[in-house]
Amino acid sequence: MRIKQEAAYSDLILNLIHQCRNAAGGLFVLLLLFTGCRKVEKPVTEEEYRRTREALVGANRLLVKKDNEKIRAFVRRNNWNMQQTPSGLWYMVIREGNGRPARAGDMITLAYRLKLLDGTICYTSDSLGLKHFRIGQGGVESGLEEGVLLLKKGDSARLILPPHLAHGLTGDGKRIPARSILQYEIDIIDLEE
Repeated sequence: MRIKQEAAYSDLILNLIHQCRNAAGGLFVLLLLFTGCRKVEKPVTEEEYRRTREALVGANRLLVKKDNEKIRAFVRRNNWNMQQTPSGLWYMVIREGNGRPARAGDMITLAYRLKLLDGTICYTSDSLGLKHFRIGQGGVESGLEEGVLLLKKGDSARLILPPHLAHGLTGDGKRIPARSILQYEIDIIDLEE
């Protein structure tokens, strides 16, 4: 059991190194290695905690900035007129519906196409069926929940979710790789209170 855990830990570290090809990412991996491989337990001082926290926050800011630059370049290349929310979600309404706005607590039904930024299709409602979820109760990407709250019944929209609003550092373990930027094309079919 311990050998399997160590192998999984090694695979995780190698994946993080592969995903983090910049100085901040490397720093994050080194911090993870040094803090995770200690044999002797000693209390962490306030100063150590502060330095580690600052390094991790700095690495995260750098990753978010790089993701935003990739998305901005992608949007420009495609000549899309998209808006960005304070959280980092990008969205545009493709076709306006005439229904009421979506609200937290609504049960939503949508047709969707989920792709990676390079166009690779991950999931679609054509193959998996329509997506149903109660807005605000989780179970879907936080960026998708945020995006549908900007829309109304009948709208068709495009959303771009940076990793921190999608599947984050791990991906979904199936078709979405770690730290992926996702594109959703959605049609809001129904909203029920």
